[in-house]
Amino acid sequence: MSLRHLTLALALAIFTSQVLAHHGFAGRYDEENLITIEGTVVELQMINPHAMLIVAVRGEDGRVVRWNGLLGTVASMTNEGWTRDTLKPGDRIAVHGAPAVEGAPDMLLMHESIITLLDTGEEVRNTMGAESGQRGF
Repeated sequence: MSLRHLTLALALAIFTSQVLAHHGFAGRYDEENLITIEGTVVELQMINPHAMLIVAVRGEDGRVVRWNGLLGTVASMTNEGWTRDTLKPGDRIAVHGAPAVEGAPDMLLMHESIITLLDTGEEVRNTMGAESGQRGF
């Protein structure tokens, strides 16, 4: 094998592993048993590679737990009309999505997830669903 072929094979192996690691959602979230949480927006982080929604949820014991919601890419969300102000700190919301399998306060907010602004009833849909024909708002 020439040095050129070896270099190409090594580059492909490294690139492929990075792509697979980046989209390793399988087994991390229970997409068969979606849940709904209600809470208050702490922050919408419009950062790459995926936006993140942080929500403060008060449990039955009165303690507040911060949930992390993994959203789509910033580019796809922006194309669907999302901005840094789509969800603002203090907004009361209900979030319907796939919970983490291991019970951590994490959710996958892609595919069929819905975020509802509780004060207005307005639904905000994720970008992955919008890419399949739904409109983001």
